[in-house]
Amino acid sequence: MEIKYETVFARSFSRHYGLEYNDHAIAGNKTVEMKLSCNFESRSDFCEIKGDTRIHGIASTIFIASPQEGNVAGNGSWAIIPYARKEDKQAMGQCRNWTLRSVMDHKQVPHCTVNHSIPAILFSTGGYAGNHFHDFSDVLIPLYITSKHFNREVQLLCSNMKAWWMKKHNAFLENLSRYDIIDIDSEEEIHCFTSVIIGLKSHKELSIDPSKSPNGLSMKDFGHFLRNSFSLKRDTAIKLKNKDGKRPRLMIITRRKSRVFLNEGGIVHLAKSLGFDVVVAEANTSTDLSQFAHTVNSCDVLVGIHGAGLTNMVFLPEKAILIQVVPVGIGWLAQYDFGGPAMEMNLKYLEYKIRPGESSLIEQYPLNHAVFQDPVSIHNQGWDVIRATYLDNQNVKIDVCRFRATLLKALRFLHK
Repeated sequence: MEIKYETVFARSFSRHYGLEYNDHAIAGNKTVEMKLSCNFESRSDFCEIKGDTRIHGIASTIFIASPQEGNVAGNGSWAIIPYARKEDKQAMGQCRNWTLRSVMDHKQVPHCTVNHSIPAILFSTGGYAGNHFHDFSDVLIPLYITSKHFNREVQLLCSNMKAWWMKKHNAFLENLSRYDIIDIDSEEEIHCFTSVIIGLKSHKELSIDPSKSPNGLSMKDFGHFLRNSFSLKRDTAIKLKNKDGKRPRLMIITRRKSRVFLNEGGIVHLAKSLGFDVVVAEANTSTDLSQFAHTVNSCDVLVGIHGAGLTNMVFLPEKAILIQVVPVGIGWLAQYDFGGPAMEMNLKYLEYKIRPGESSLIEQYPLNHAVFQDPVSIHNQGWDVIRATYLDNQNVKIDVCRFRATLLKALRFLHK
């Protein structure tokens, strides 16, 4: 069936659309296969190109040298942003836009100045990169899905590259590729490849769908990959036996601004009285990620408020326990962002849903206010209102008597 580029470009902006095109060109006595496969999905756009592909980084342009005689008619171009949060305009607005240009007249294709013998992946660290949750959900997990099957024989091309971000995640990136990452935006050279992926495959928030990933990769595999990348010592949490004298280690993620534990000392005292060794730690943008990963991996239980450092659960050993303290008004977000991914990593997951009396919002709104009684009406006003109401301006004072039952349940899990 004949598919014209013009038709493809028109469809490429739809929410869900897949394109696959195969053709052949004759080069001397050899037949060179040309293959272009694009997927335009809800979370990300990505294209896989096999054939003569030339990248002019400083011009943000990827040239595809099309066969002069084939099934696809005409020249054409379309845009792609290689960042995996497609429906967030604010995030995508902070990423460089790339043009894919199909050219049939090879005289119009720039000459190669650097030839590569390995595949390439072009991705962006613009958007919300730098926020710990988005580092993993938007970049690192999608990059793992997209590149792991190359077994480090892949050239990573980074757009919107930040040196400090690369340094922070160096251990992870070096375990994905044995080659130095190229800051492609500043490249005046014409880099030529025979296989390129533009954009990253992304399935869902902070997670992997094994049915969609190469070789059935899962979040358990991702956890193992992280532990290997950071040389973390523990693959499995402690297993308690009656009267063996072992004390499980519990970490409380502390905060200084929003979503603060107002009675942190009381929580520490409770946990110690139940037999835990307690670590109180803060994770921020200046934290040494490798050092913090080792600290988290040494723990059997991680306690934190929704969106306040819980992403660090990725460093926990399997069968450890994540306790998510769920603020007023968060509800389904807690399960979607952290609960589901935790269980997919073979962690035990517990929620402690706070009551209005445990929330600092009770000092700002009467109990009959929609903030407490009708959170859906607040959510319907959009993410900015949700964030301002329930995340940026809410702290928590846990009822330690009620929280005791949650910690006891965690201990029972560690005995199983």
